[in-house]
Amino acid sequence: MNASDARRDLYALVKHAEDDGVTTLIHRMGSKREDRVLLAPLDRFPAARKAGAFPSWALSAAQKEFGTLVSQAASGQPQVLRRNTTSVAVLLPADPHTSVPSSDPAAPSGAAPAGGAVNSQGQQDRESAPRRLATLGDAIGSVLTTGPADGPTFGLPGLDAATGGLQPGRLTLVAAAPNVGGSLLGLAAARTTALVDHRTVLYAASGPNRDDVFRRILSAETGGDYPRLKQGRLTDYEQDVARQLMQAGDVLLIDDGSNLTAEDIAETAPHMEGLALVVVDRLQAAHSARLPLSGNRLPDASQILSTLARTLHVSVLAVVDSDDPTLLGLLDADVLLTLTATTDPGRVQVTVAERDFGVIGSAYLRPDLLHARFGDAEAVPVAGTGSEEWRLHTTPVERELADAALPYTSGAQKGLPSALTHLLAALRTALAAGDQAAIDELAASLAQAAAAPPRLPDTAEGRRLAAALHAYNAAAAASVTAQPSAPESARPAAASGAASDADEEVRRDDDDGLVPGDEEDEPQGAIFPALRILKDSVTRSKMHPVPVIRLEDREDGPWPLISEDMDGEPRWVHPDVTSTRVAHTRENGKRVRRDQLDVPASFGDGVLCLIDRNGSFPSACSAVPLAPNKLLHTGPLDAFDKTKAGIYQIDIPDWDYPGMPHPLGRLIDRPDDEGRVWVTTPHIKQLERLHRDGHLTTPVTIHDSWTGKANESLFKPFYTAAREARTELIQAGGEPYKNYKTRLSIALRLLWPKRPSQRSPFWRPDWRMSMVAEASVRHWLNAFKAVQEGHTLIALRNVDAAIFWTPDETPPGTYRIGTGFGQVKAKFIQPGEFIPEGDD
Repeated sequence: MNASDARRDLYALVKHAEDDGVTTLIHRMGSKREDRVLLAPLDRFPAARKAGAFPSWALSAAQKEFGTLVSQAASGQPQVLRRNTTSVAVLLPADPHTSVPSSDPAAPSGAAPAGGAVNSQGQQDRESAPRRLATLGDAIGSVLTTGPADGPTFGLPGLDAATGGLQPGRLTLVAAAPNVGGSLLGLAAARTTALVDHRTVLYAASGPNRDDVFRRILSAETGGDYPRLKQGRLTDYEQDVARQLMQAGDVLLIDDGSNLTAEDIAETAPHMEGLALVVVDRLQAAHSARLPLSGNRLPDASQILSTLARTLHVSVLAVVDSDDPTLLGLLDADVLLTLTATTDPGRVQVTVAERDFGVIGSAYLRPDLLHARFGDAEAVPVAGTGSEEWRLHTTPVERELADAALPYTSGAQKGLPSALTHLLAALRTALAAGDQAAIDELAASLAQAAAAPPRLPDTAEGRRLAAALHAYNAAAAASVTAQPSAPESARPAAASGAASDADEEVRRDDDDGLVPGDEEDEPQGAIFPALRILKDSVTRSKMHPVPVIRLEDREDGPWPLISEDMDGEPRWVHPDVTSTRVAHTRENGKRVRRDQLDVPASFGDGVLCLIDRNGSFPSACSAVPLAPNKLLHTGPLDAFDKTKAGIYQIDIPDWDYPGMPHPLGRLIDRPDDEGRVWVTTPHIKQLERLHRDGHLTTPVTIHDSWTGKANESLFKPFYTAAREARTELIQAGGEPYKNYKTRLSIALRLLWPKRPSQRSPFWRPDWRMSMVAEASVRHWLNAFKAVQEGHTLIALRNVDAAIFWTPDETPPGTYRIGTGFGQVKAKFIQPGEFIPEGDD
């Protein structure tokens, strides 16, 4: 954002930083240079909270002198912004080479800062003792006489080679987003140092308790399932190992006391004889009143731990549950290890960086979260099968199903039929062993189970397994097979559908379809920078949208209630028509399955008219009713409020209109125990309209709701840009048009990335599902108009495919033929021929 816009929107940007933790990049072009600053929440620079530490400005004064503040902040002088007398945000330099004062203003002016270099020269305290100086000869002699470094290691050869081990006297920071496994690296170093090298370790547990630490060690040492060990169920072998650890573990001391602080760790460490390693698990990025090692107290804690390492000449390893570069810069560790998930769930990359040199190496690890440990990624899963070859023969859908099944196969969770439990346990065993033959043998049974899954517990674990089974079923239905070309028996409508762009996107959505790097803005000169345009559409809104729901809020409130089924896509075939799946070979040799529809003679003479809607999803963006801000619990409602949008729990209305599917599509197949479903605003508005027109006999009853102020134009600029680009690129065709469609699809899927490891500038499931539901509603209404005019609907699929029976090879007049958004292409095929895939 340029400085002029930031000046105008200063109050809103500050509130966004204060309430939602959002940091805004601001740039200003001066006469000789470009100034770049960050308008950031105070958590990014905790020292700004201290009165008088830095220049501070009331918001009204800051708005008047904003250009001056930007210049001063860009030159390394943070500018604190106040609301009355309360500090609420801070302007910081955006460029890492800019000098920044110490985050501890009470430190001597020459002290090393937490966020960069100091501006002024320090004045030595004249009453202090002279500092001891070493000559270059002293340093060389020390290196030559001490020999190879004898610091602790992780016990992981690849990582130890990349880091050179954990050097005494240095603070090493392990940075990883939640669920990547950062704590397991701290545990690996502690296990190796204490149990293998028999050296003393202080394990400061500010998160896990001592029982958690012990169970993780026992799981890693024995290979026992960690969830089972948490229940206290140990095998005889595990009990023997536990007794051995009890005898050998007197060199591993755990401090899990309440209110553990960095000062407590620094006071305890000097009294431990032969101390070789201090592990701090963990530093929590989000503020917590009960955890001193959290939030804005982390920079000070990091300085204390760094001083402890230098003073005692021991290795200090701290784990932080974030990979935010701004926070990591404030913590200012000597060595930084950043764990990043890769496109392969079986590999995690560790990037090694030193403060003075930047990135110096990297390594790959293989997460074994079931057994609370990492292994070298290059380890061979079974004899004769290299890891690269093995990854080529497994799919993310299979691995996600195995991971989602873990709570049930381990016995930690109940409520799954025993037959399915055994089947999923067999899948986990086959995947772990790399037994491709076993996986192939299980495929048919897994597909059958996924096609008709049992009712699963309404818990986080149950919902994850349900989603994994749904994704497996979708992948199985669309998978490449080598079955004989004889027709299969008729399948339910939900399992069949004409292939099209939307069909492809549904399949990719089931498996997320996103890879690391998709979240990055397209380079300058890109054919269609869809993500940049979508982000700009959101940020320019005067309603100050909240594009990302915080990680800690996602397991509560409305978010667990939102599912892919809320798209309400119609997957329907006329009850008198027989639908059969047949094998088909594409021009590129790929074998797929296509629909074959057999129309009874009672329908009279005619042909199948295939309607393919253009750009259903981006077209829906022209007017999607959604709530740009957070959803609030508004409970039962007497009537739908047009000024609100969100999600609503309703009864499934009765529908008996002949020759037309239910307006809620596949949503009606997944009611709760009371026969209710959650829907988004587009479907509520659709049902209201149908009741108003007399097609529904009873009004919609809203039993529960989560809503916010409605807006239909949030994505309108994105729609306009996409429509204009399509008009130009569809004429050119070829790779430019394919690239346009790919970038369009990626941008819209980033509204709700499924995998925790996938980064995105968005995390709004309600936005994504409202957009898809809007496309589904428009598709249904167009087909309904045609049926009302007397046309015979044969099938209605996804958000863009409709098939009519037309005697005169003329498409229904309710559709507009053309290549633009909202328009359709029409094809005609003879009865008995398979339905070709869409080409839009």
